[in-house]
Amino acid sequence: MHSMTAISAILAQATPATPGGGASAIVSLMPVILIALAMYFLMIAPQRKKQKAQEKMLAELKSGDEVLTTGGIFGTITNVKDSRFVVRIAENVKVEIPKSFVHSVVAKSDGEEKK
Repeated sequence: MHSMTAISAILAQATPATPGGGASAIVSLMPVILIALAMYFLMIAPQRKKQKAQEKMLAELKSGDEVLTTGGIFGTITNVKDSRFVVRIAENVKVEIPKSFVHSVVAKSDGEEKK
């Protein structure tokens, strides 16, 4: 019974006592709204932009492009499959890696440098 009294006392303090209390509720929520907007523009939007650039880069890769894998191995794409690349990492050494393991393009097959 004591906890019910404490909860009702807290709720009574939380509700506005004046009829114009609705405006103060909006003003009190303003910092929370501003923090949410700041998080979106500082964290979520740049990450989404980076993810789209990575997906575009993976879609444009073709045989002959030199790539760097997430494991730090340089290689040249020899074959493009549905969900993976066949990469030559040394003479007579080819490995199949998932497309998501390509970190960046070192050189395009037409000689254009890309970082």
